[in-house]
Amino acid sequence: MKHRKIASNALEAFGDIAPSFARYSEEVLFGEVWRRAELSLRERSLLTISALVAGGLTEQLPFHIRLALENGLSEEELIEAMTHLAFYAGWPRAASAILVAKEIFEEI
Repeated sequence: MKHRKIASNALEAFGDIAPSFARYSEEVLFGEVWRRAELSLRERSLLTISALVAGGLTEQLPFHIRLALENGLSEEELIEAMTHLAFYAGWPRAASAILVAKEIFEEI
């Protein structure tokens, strides 16, 4: 399975203060891990968003919601996943994630 290069903003966000972190993000995380053939980009996006929602880590959600849309997930699927996660990861975490998704959907 051929995967396209995922454009992250790691170099822009961290390159000046943490160049090694930025390089690991670009080369290992988005270069190697996201390119493994065992899961599709769509599946990886859904897993990543689920982990971020479960952890209450909304700061990284905007990037990953946009990436998930590029990787073939629909707005409806993302909201459904977040609604499902409310029962497993907590209502407040899912509500916060849905508000982030709403902002992203309104932007695009």
